[in-house]
Amino acid sequence: MKLSEIIKQLDLTIQTETSDLNVDVTGGYVSDMLSDVMANTKKGNIWITLQIHQNTVAVAVLKELAGIILINGKQPAAETIQKAEQENIPIMSTELSAFDLICKLCKLGISGSN
Repeated sequence: MKLSEIIKQLDLTIQTETSDLNVDVTGGYVSDMLSDVMANTKKGNIWITLQIHQNTVAVAVLKELAGIILINGKQPAAETIQKAEQENIPIMSTELSAFDLICKLCKLGISGSN
């Protein structure tokens, strides 16, 4: 499924100005530990987290992730937005909890990182 369709279906708020929203999402992963994300995500995954700092962007670039979704109404720090825009990493946000967001992603056919 395309990231743009996930954004539309889940009414996510786009936090970054990026043109790469038609990327294929290959799966999803939820974690707030950067080392865990580096060890367990795969190219094209969407990352669900509470983390708002710019190190998340570095991990997303390293792992070639489709994007980052911030949960519980979290807003990215200004430097995180700037870094994400430079690296073309979409950051979205939602008021949903991780659990509720994952349930909705599963209903859309997005499964965990295998």
